[in-house]
Amino acid sequence: MSILYKRVFAGSLRAQLRGAQRLVVSDRAGSRNPNFIPTRNQSGKTYNVPPSAEFVARVSGIATMAKLPYRDTAEGLDAAFIGVPIDTGTSNRPGARFGPRQIRAESALLRAYNSGTRAAPYESLMVADIGDINVNVYDLKDTCRRIREGYRKIVATGCIPLTMGEKLNVFLNYIDIKHGPVGLIHVDAHADTSDTVLGEKIGHGTPFRRCVEEGLLDCKRVVQIGLRGTGYSPDSYEWSRAQGFRVVQAEECWFKSLAPLMAEVRAQMGSGPVYLSFDIDALDPAFAPGTGTPEIAGLTTIQGVEIVRGCRGLQLVGCDLVEVSPPYDTTGIGTSRYIRINVI
Repeated sequence: MSILYKRVFAGSLRAQLRGAQRLVVSDRAGSRNPNFIPTRNQSGKTYNVPPSAEFVARVSGIATMAKLPYRDTAEGLDAAFIGVPIDTGTSNRPGARFGPRQIRAESALLRAYNSGTRAAPYESLMVADIGDINVNVYDLKDTCRRIREGYRKIVATGCIPLTMGEKLNVFLNYIDIKHGPVGLIHVDAHADTSDTVLGEKIGHGTPFRRCVEEGLLDCKRVVQIGLRGTGYSPDSYEWSRAQGFRVVQAEECWFKSLAPLMAEVRAQMGSGPVYLSFDIDALDPAFAPGTGTPEIAGLTTIQGVEIVRGCRGLQLVGCDLVEVSPPYDTTGIGTSRYIRINVI
């Protein structure tokens, strides 16, 4: 798989050189069909494009990610949005099962180009929404089995999965089959390296302990950013450091740009495969109230954008946006922020 960010920004350079190219299929068709999906022809290839709100009302049609087309398979796609609507493993406030649905609804505001970076992802990547894993809300272990089966099929096509839902280590299981142990950029308020919680090995606080045990991570290429809050020992991150993880606590991020940090992270990750996991509680609750385990004094939205943009040039083989809990984001503004940070 080509390096995701290189392809996105290569597309943006072409856009700057020649100006924005008009849609091949007339946008006026959208005035008659609210589910109309425009396409763009680029260098002999046709790509899906979010429809313009000038011609297709944002409130019209079926809610898919960025109003991209729905596909029932990842075949032929470079990247695919997929939901895992589960919160059975949540220790505090539930609601993440509704995250994928709300993220899709708010994503109708997304447009095809980024005005700040000139990124043009839809000129070099074929992207679609492939729906949700059919989870078992009564059985977390069975849900993990279903996720494994679903992701095995996705990764086998060469498609990069872009996940929305709850944090579970199974996302990495079948990426490992194709790429071997991967580097990890983990953005979170919590390390999520507990061994057991109430006697259970699977939960949203245990995934990266399981990942290490299963050999899914290249531990020298793991960085955890934004960790903070109270803990059960004087050093809550001792286990992470013992594995070789780089731990960047939130206090190290206060009052500064994270661009220099991300330059160091890119050097640490090198040319190997990398997975990006962004837990929305990494952001301060002032920006991200809709999550299950909020912690004060977190990252700002600007720092979140710097982290995502700082992944440019890495060989991203998968990513997720997790722990979005819409019931605690009553205005929807938090969900809208999350999408802009992680998608654009």
